[in-house]
Amino acid sequence: MRSQSMRSNSFRKFLYISPFMLLLAVFAYYPLYGWVYAFFDYTPPIPLSASEFVGFKWFHSLVENQVKIDQLMQVIWNTFGISGLGILFSWLPMIFAIFLTEIKAVRFRKFIQTVTTLPNFISWVLVYSLAFSMFSSEGMVNGFLHMTGLTDSPTMFLQSSEHVWWTMWAWATWKTLGWSAILYIAAIMGIDESLYEAAYVDGATRMQVIRHVVLPSMMPTYFVLLMLQIASFLNNGLEQYFVFQNAFNKDTIQVLDLYVYNLAMGGGSYSVSVAISMLKSVISVVLLFSVNGLSKMLRGEGIV
Repeated sequence: MRSQSMRSNSFRKFLYISPFMLLLAVFAYYPLYGWVYAFFDYTPPIPLSASEFVGFKWFHSLVENQVKIDQLMQVIWNTFGISGLGILFSWLPMIFAIFLTEIKAVRFRKFIQTVTTLPNFISWVLVYSLAFSMFSSEGMVNGFLHMTGLTDSPTMFLQSSEHVWWTMWAWATWKTLGWSAILYIAAIMGIDESLYEAAYVDGATRMQVIRHVVLPSMMPTYFVLLMLQIASFLNNGLEQYFVFQNAFNKDTIQVLDLYVYNLAMGGGSYSVSVAISMLKSVISVVLLFSVNGLSKMLRGEGIV
């Protein structure tokens, strides 16, 4: 009787999660069928069934001559550089969340949180419009520099290939800092009050409480987010780099996602772009399991 009740309870719980499993299958696993295009000489609008099967030809073509190797290495270098900056400063949302929760004036704290969270909901097209109005040759910054006599000619901020990684990181940080801090704020709210009371009874200052109570309590959240970020090391996204790219900075701003898009939509090389996407997904899975294994070895726990 008890066993039958447990089976019924388990089946009921399975029904609870079945809609989410169905959505996962439709939107996460079914698109993997598209990988098959990497093994055919596919050219739209010719159907796949009428296309020639070429095996690993497109994978081999990625390294068939030095020009393609150099181009691919530059794209990978850009991807590693921009993703590396993101990981290097991955602690910023955590520190921002700590300082935000230290603000005692509730209205001012909510104002700061709202102002820093809203950019997350602005599209990258609007962000570029803002950047253009500020940093174009006739933008506000160049107008101010010319008016104050600091420069005689406009500075091409957006048309320069210098410091592109840093500017992309700065725009991404401005857009996502407040949103990324929400999880850390929730982690701070979940800290046991008795830990604060014990620290103050021992005579700890506010900074000592942050160092010995708040930061250690946030480490599990930070490491989980860090592992997910490392697993997505090759996934920089497309929108930001697409709107900021131009003929002057293309060599330094083109990351893997943008390279795949340009190959497919600009060059018509659909099968090659699918082959690169396939390799990127495989490497991302390897990275995820590697970081997860490292976390288990160092911290005794992982996310998989």
